[in-house]
Amino acid sequence: MFLPSQVQRASANGKSDHRLVVEPPSSDSSPDTEGVTPELEKAGLLNKTKIAEGGRKLRKNWNLSWVVLVGNSLVFFKDPKSQNPDSWKPGNSRPESSVDLRGAQLQWANDLSSRKNVFKLRTVTGNEFLLQSETESLIREWYRTIQNVIDRLDKENPLDNVLLYSLRRAGSVEMLDQSGDEDENRGGNKASLPRSTSNPESSEHKRVKSRLKKLILRRPPLQTLQEKGLIKDQVFGCGLELLCEREKSSVPQFVRKCTDAVERRGLETDGIYRVSGNLAVIQKLRFAVNHERLDLDDPQWDDIHVITGALKLFFRELPEPLVPYGFFHDVVETVKLSDYLDKVDRLKLLVLSMPPHNQHTLQHVIQHLRRVMERSDSNRMTTQNIGIVFGPTLMRPENESGNMAINMVYQNQAVELLLSEYQQIFRSY
Repeated sequence: MFLPSQVQRASANGKSDHRLVVEPPSSDSSPDTEGVTPELEKAGLLNKTKIAEGGRKLRKNWNLSWVVLVGNSLVFFKDPKSQNPDSWKPGNSRPESSVDLRGAQLQWANDLSSRKNVFKLRTVTGNEFLLQSETESLIREWYRTIQNVIDRLDKENPLDNVLLYSLRRAGSVEMLDQSGDEDENRGGNKASLPRSTSNPESSEHKRVKSRLKKLILRRPPLQTLQEKGLIKDQVFGCGLELLCEREKSSVPQFVRKCTDAVERRGLETDGIYRVSGNLAVIQKLRFAVNHERLDLDDPQWDDIHVITGALKLFFRELPEPLVPYGFFHDVVETVKLSDYLDKVDRLKLLVLSMPPHNQHTLQHVIQHLRRVMERSDSNRMTTQNIGIVFGPTLMRPENESGNMAINMVYQNQAVELLLSEYQQIFRSY
């Protein structure tokens, strides 16, 4: 891990001058650096979010980070502004994370976020980050600089070196170590990680590395395997559009099963959707949904609060909420309108502008919640109570930096309006 020991920043005229001294890495931190002080390429503030880990999608959570590009790594520190300026010293700060740029890929990704000036960084291990700045020239400079480092590392460190290093770090290189000449093994000298392509290697060693390299180069990306149905995403945490297309349905099957179960045996239940189910059983149901065929009539799912808890969890774990991030601000502004009829018309237009799977699923959920609301004399789930429960479940801002309490009020009111004006908003469906 590369830790900056000194940073000087000057911003009186809007320009920043970053001078940073970097501690040398430990001898085992890289296959081709040993006791060499890495060169600082760039340092500054960027918005950052991690969207995938090992190929598994994660929910966006934007944060302002102090980013340092040094050696073969991109290192992230917490934004110094979020801490006491007098106590924040980069040399004493622990990085939040770091990214090995060997074998990494860059691409512009404005389609992955409602923000502008965004690019995606993907590592050889399947981790993905989005980096963003409001200043276009700044983010383009970062993109060029990181790409130059990746290109340089690719020339200095061919893919086979990166692969061997990754395997050794993972403890999976025994077969490569044992593929050398017998004389080497007898002498107790195992094949060490090559520090340059000029190191002598046995023909067997080269053959194994070549096959592994070809395997990685031929391996199709995860998205392609998912599109062909060879690898299926789990239900929880899967994108709504991908899930619906995979199931060939307009509304996820799990959502339909849960709402059907509630309407068959839970509409009269006091506090339905408001009362929490047993968390351990909810997680057990979550596992069953992801790994086997689900029968909600099974006696182990008798507690209707477990089913309602699992349904709410499904919506909270969507990579992007049912009301997409790009619509949140417009929904809030619509709810603020004083003219009621104008408010309803604008909300209807927003719903009609959403992606089809979001539209249909939202309609299905609101129609179901109206049936719950119609039994409010028994279950005590009034329009206001349903709004409180489902406001933050169905929509949320992409960046939680605003006033969460105020946002929650508008989220609740938006759900109440969808319930009260269901016929007007959804009647054209």
